Amino acid sequence: MSDTSDIPSHRAAGGRRIWPLVAAGLVSLTLTGAAAGCSEAHSPPLAGSNGQGAGTTEVDAGRARTDGAEVTTTATPTTPTTAPSTTTTAPTTTVPPTTTTTAPPDPADDGILELGEAGASVSALQQRLTDLGYWLGTPDGNYGQLTRQAVMAFQKAEGLGRDGTAGPETQGRLATAGRPVSRTGGTGIEIDLSRQVLLVVQGGQVRWAFNTSTGNGEAYAGSAGGSAIAATPPGQFTIQRQIDGYREAPLGTLYRPKYFNGGIAVHGSGSIPARPASHGCARLTNAAMDLLWSSGVAEIGTPVTVY
Repeated sequence: MSDTSDIPSHRAAGGRRIWPLVAAGLVSLTLTGAAAGCSEAHSPPLAGSNGQGAGTTEVDAGRARTDGAEVTTTATPTTPTTAPSTTTTAPTTTVPPTTTTTAPPDPADDGILELGEAGASVSALQQRLTDLGYWLGTPDGNYGQLTRQAVMAFQKAEGLGRDGTAGPETQGRLATAGRPVSRTGGTGIEIDLSRQVLLVVQGGQVRWAFNTSTGNGEAYAGSAGGSAIAATPPGQFTIQRQIDGYREAPLGTLYRPKYFNGGIAVHGSGSIPARPASHGCARLTNAAMDLLWSSGVAEIGTPVTVY
């Protein structure tokens, strides 16, 4: 008996005998006949089975069969690709607020320029005074004490009201006035008692003109007892001595005095009014005295003429 004699055999439809193969660890497969009406196999054939070519594929109504085994092909789903929407926002430009600058009123609008004011009109006033020889320092557009002193000197020289304010009359006269004129000529210092101005003269021409205040003509108690008259005597003199600093005298404080007649001097003071007010000296501003010292126009021996 052969190895297969005990294996039962079965007949398939049509009389073909089918032998299930049994081997160690193998599961039997049912081979599909070629007769019409046979069902499709549900398992792939073993390697080396019948003569059908391995890898043969048929396509039936969209379903693929490989060597009798049904293969289902699943189409890869199409994923629509939508380009991201790009929105570009234009940058926002912030326009700065409009700033309106209102120019300050011109101090000359009321026709008067006076102490404490500033601006182009004051600068023009200062420049005109400087051009005529009325010293006020460097023009800076501010109507300060030196400008007031220069205006007062101009008013005195022109016979106008002596208030140090540049009103319509003073400004009108400035437009046509000329430089002050020396009475003696030459080089030196002139003190005009009637107009209360001090002139620095060089080569017969007035270089600078200052407001001054001389003796008021009143009686006062002298330092040695008795009384005296506060007077500035007229005449021809020269600067005899000087003190570079403050002189504390019995009748007051003198700044950097230059003596030309005994105890009478040209000196700096904090008060130079429009009228005669001293005990006999000729007062100038401290700044004007600094100028006399620094410029060298009032050295010892310089002539001083009082009239």
